[in-house]
This record gives sequence, structure tokens and C-alpha cells, in this order.
Amino acid sequence: MKNEPPQELLRRIPAVDQLLLRPAIASWVESTGHEFIVAEIQRLLAEVRAAILSEDADAGTTPEQLEAALGARLGRRLRPGLGPVINASGVILHTNLGRAPLSDGARETLSAHSAGYTNLEYDLSEGKRSQRDKLIQPLLREVLGCEDAAVVNNNAAAVYLILDTLARGREVIVSRGELVEIGGSFRIPEIMARSGALLREVGTTNKTRIGDYESALNENTALLLKVHPSNYRMHGFTEKPALEALVDLARRRRVPLVEDIGSGCLVDLRPYGIADEPTVQASLSSGVDLISFSGDKLLGGPQAGIIAGARSLVEPIRKNPLMRTYRVDKLVYGALEATLGSYRFGRAAAEIPVVRMIAMTVEETRRRARRFARRLRPRLPGGAAVHLVEGESVVGGGSCPESALPSILVSLESEAVRPGLIESRLRSLDPPVIIRIEGDRALVDLRTVLPVQEKVLAESLLEVVSPGFEPAPGPQGG
Repeated sequence: MKNEPPQELLRRIPAVDQLLLRPAIASWVESTGHEFIVAEIQRLLAEVRAAILSEDADAGTTPEQLEAALGARLGRRLRPGLGPVINASGVILHTNLGRAPLSDGARETLSAHSAGYTNLEYDLSEGKRSQRDKLIQPLLREVLGCEDAAVVNNNAAAVYLILDTLARGREVIVSRGELVEIGGSFRIPEIMARSGALLREVGTTNKTRIGDYESALNENTALLLKVHPSNYRMHGFTEKPALEALVDLARRRRVPLVEDIGSGCLVDLRPYGIADEPTVQASLSSGVDLISFSGDKLLGGPQAGIIAGARSLVEPIRKNPLMRTYRVDKLVYGALEATLGSYRFGRAAAEIPVVRMIAMTVEETRRRARRFARRLRPRLPGGAAVHLVEGESVVGGGSCPESALPSILVSLESEAVRPGLIESRLRSLDPPVIIRIEGDRALVDLRTVLPVQEKVLAESLLEVVSPGFEPAPGPQGG
């Protein structure tokens, strides 16, 4: 074959019609479409001809070789760009993995709402058009304890709309220690400038007192803005006024107090060792006029930004022409409503995966890790082993930056496969598995693995340390 003239090799290439008769290729035609497969075959044959003419010795021309090449090609082309993964990293709100996994109720609602029509903007009692923004307003008011609420597509949009609506052309007073930057270069000063609001910094990076806020107040002050440092903490020689002091100042001077609380925590996390994450309800009940937070962080719902507080402040935001550019669809409303329902009935710890993961005790992680290790050990190939090790999980997602959750982890070891290769092999599977490497160990943290995923996870770990491992065709991810 290697020494055969190119023209002879070209003559051996089967015709498209011949390849279409092969059972595997016929099956692909049935599952995708005739025109699509024909086009893929034509592109493949063109590449094979070019390889032959360039004297590439690896150019395969037999029907079997071409069928295999086509299968690998289709594996790459037909694999969705977005797909499920198993998060065994121990990062609960993993921003790169989509943050909060949804509850069973939210997923069931998504399925029901996506299959047909909904009353998204239709008043069933009146038989006429209504506003989608008010669909779950009563539920938000009940759960959060506020006068009014609106939903947009994320918390960054919520902050921008608040500033654009309530402070365009006027001053917003913010502590220098709260001029934060979050992921994606979202910086408070820059967002404020884009919104048309005028930034009035007070205090210093590490110390801001209530007197600094009061001295900055003037006839052009639109808002006092408090930004919760969701993704960092300052220590040492620091000072900031209590929320109650800011509430008192805002009321005395009749200036609205707005708080960007970020993570959207609705349950007290102190019993689980997280002491510095305020709840939305506590801020609102203390007298904050308007609050904004994310739906897909500690709330445990879909990506959304929630604005809640005084009706006199929410209503103008709802009427802002930009509101339409940040609105959410029926699926987000449905998933958010189902998520809030778990809080409404006091079932968040049992039904919301994020809350359940945070609440898991170290003894629970130990029992789960032991069961999982017992499942693996009898089937591990020679030279491979699993051990239980002490470690920590983290909340992630820019939330609770200093709060680590003690956990018992599963360490997968192999004499033949290094930890880095174990990690990369796991990422190549379908579904991909995301673990972490620490101290030259491949660690699996079951805290972030859904119980229904354990069987698949076990098979995946066994596969990547087996002598006959073969990677999936083509690049994974995007």
C-alpha cells in the first residue's frame, strides 16, 4: 500500500453510494438525515484524496477504514456543545459548570413548560394580555417579605437597571471598600458610569464610618449603595458601619438604601459553619429599601437577577424601557417559581441541591465515601486502589469565600496512570467527570455528586484506570 502509486489508491476509494449501503452508515442516515451524511462522506473522501496526493501513508481507502473515520467524524460533529457533566470537584456553585443544579421540582416544571404553550403574558381570568414580570410577584413577596419584586436575567442586570432607573445623572454613595469586581470584569465603578449614575466614594479601602456617608450626602444624592463582598473578605485594621446604622441614616435623610447582596441566601447558614452570609429576608426586614441578588447561587435556582423591596422603587424599574432587554423567559420563571416553592413550605434543606450539599455533615460525607469505595474496590484492576482522605469542599460561585466545609474525599490511585492523566481521561468521557488534583492525588468529592450519578461515576473511574482505556473520538468540550 505504501509504495502504490497515488492513482491506484485513488481508484480504490469507494463511491458515496457504496458507503451508504453499509449497515452502520445506513443507521446514521436514519438517525440524522440523508443529505447530512452524504455531505459528511463527500468531505471525508475529499480529505482522503488530498492526503493520498500529498503521499500521506496513513490515508485509509477501504470501506472499513472510511466507515471508522466517518464514525469518529460524526462523533465530533454531533456531540452537543452544551452537555451534562458530573461535578466531583467539591465546588458546590461551580461557575464554569453552570452554578446551582436545579431541584427535582424545578426540572419537572421546566419539562412541562417547555413542551407546549403557557400563560406567560396572558391573564386567564380576564382573557387578555398581562405582564410576565408579575407572574411570580406574589410568591416573591411572600417568601422574601417585601412589597414588590421583579425578575431579570442576572444580578449584574439588576444592579444596572437599579442605577439607570433611580440614579441617572445623580450621585450614588458607596464605600471604597465595596467597589468590587466580580467575574467577567463586572466592576461597580464602570457599571455605575455606564448607567449614568455618578459615583461618590466615601471612606478608605479598609475603613468607612457612618459619618463618611453622612458627610457625603447632598441635594444631588440619589442612593446609598451597600455592596456585599461576596467573593472576598478584608481582615486586620478594618471598620464598616452596621447595616442598622445605614438604615437609620437613610431614613433620617430620606435617601433610599440599596443593597447588592449578591448570593441570594434565603436560609441561615450558621448551623453549617458559614457565619458571614446575610439572608435576603434579614436585610429587607432591617429596613433596606431595595435589594438585588442572583437566582443561581445560594438560592439554588436558575440564572436570574431578583430586585425586591419598596413598591415605589420597584415599579419605576419595571417601567424602564431597558427592562425588556433583560427579561427572562417562561422556563426561568417556571424553575424559579418551583425553587421558591421549596422555601415557601420549609423544604429547602431537603429539596434544593445547593442547600442540601452545604448542610451535609462530615460524617455524612464519610458514610457516603465508604459506600462508594466499597463499590469500587472489588473491580479495580491490579495496581489501582482507592483511599479515603480528609479534605474540604467549598461553596464557590463568588459566595462564602472563607467558608470551607470539612469532607471525606475518595482518592483514586493507580501505578500505571498518573493523577493528571486520570483527570484528563475523566474529562474525555461521556458524560465528562470533573475532579480535582491536590498534592499529586486524584480526588473525588461526593458532596457535589448527585446520588443518581454515583453508578455512572463509579463506572467512569474504573474505566480510566483500566489497561484497555480508549479515549472518546475527537476533542471534548468547547
